[in-house]
Amino acid sequence: MRFNCLRTNLSNAVSNVSRAVAAKATLPALEGVLIKAFDSQLEISGYDMEIGIVTRIDASVIEEGEIVVSARLFNEIIRKLPNEIVNIETDDKMITYINSGSADYQIVGMNSSEYPELPNVEAVSSLTVNAELLKNMIRQTVFATSDNMAKPIYTGSLFEIKEGLFKIEAVDGFRMAIREENVESDIEAKFVVPGKTQNEILKLITDNKKDVDIIVGQRHIIFKIENYSIISRLLEGNFLDYKMPSAASTEFVINTRVLASSVERMALLTNEKIQSPVRCSISSEEIKLSCSTAVGRANDMIAVSVIGNEMEIGFNNRYLLDALKNADTDEVKVMLNGSLQPMIIRPVSGQSFTFLVVPMRLAAE
Repeated sequence: MRFNCLRTNLSNAVSNVSRAVAAKATLPALEGVLIKAFDSQLEISGYDMEIGIVTRIDASVIEEGEIVVSARLFNEIIRKLPNEIVNIETDDKMITYINSGSADYQIVGMNSSEYPELPNVEAVSSLTVNAELLKNMIRQTVFATSDNMAKPIYTGSLFEIKEGLFKIEAVDGFRMAIREENVESDIEAKFVVPGKTQNEILKLITDNKKDVDIIVGQRHIIFKIENYSIISRLLEGNFLDYKMPSAASTEFVINTRVLASSVERMALLTNEKIQSPVRCSISSEEIKLSCSTAVGRANDMIAVSVIGNEMEIGFNNRYLLDALKNADTDEVKVMLNGSLQPMIIRPVSGQSFTFLVVPMRLAAE
């Protein structure tokens, strides 16, 4: 194999693809990137048996071929080369020669036959979504996925398309995030995408004006983002089917930033070792917030018009803040049904997003 290409293009491609490379693997090839040179292109792949990222860049290919090289080492070398033109050549012994300006490297590669094949995804259904819309929907829900592998299904988000409504739902047992939008599609599909895959999608969407093609197979899914393809396994299992209450015994509309700032002030007395709920005492004209820990006590008050019952309820400050920070409206509607039922946060009009936060039991003061 022999080719030359632009260092910047190669560096960006290897850096992005390397995020799908296994840090430690029983199969050494999985710690590398697969490079294929053919026609006037390079195809570069990273794969950890769960998620794969593939891209193509332009190159001047003198001799076609393919090889696997250490992702970490190759990435560092390309990133620090002195010139913009990179010349790369391999020999029969899998030695890879890298030249750019005055810099020369020789690194040991691996035969491409040792690299596992990426899944061949046969489309069951497909969907095209605006990149900015998909990015916002994932950003506003992925924070609520679980990191507990005891229930793998909740380490991902449920994607559902039905009757032109596209919905993403995530839950971790302490909070839930739901985002929905109307799309131009007549397909009906339901599948669970790992949180890791969604985070890679967020990183690769740079041009929000373009579309993302989503190809859904039986066990895998492909997201095509510009010149990148993310191939991911789908999670199997039964996702939570939660029924939203149709009414609330207590509700109010509040400025999102004002409430978030108040919760942040209460959270100054907590950390990973010192946990205590933010206590919310809700009356007809105000919300009193307080937090008491071993290091001190904090109090705050927000004037707000409350409809319904007065009540007292407590929350984990981080879970409540995650919901408020991912609300994309200046004001939110907060709905409650007693001190032991989840808080529901929605836009003032419509329900493009819905956040649920499970309360914490309060000790008597």
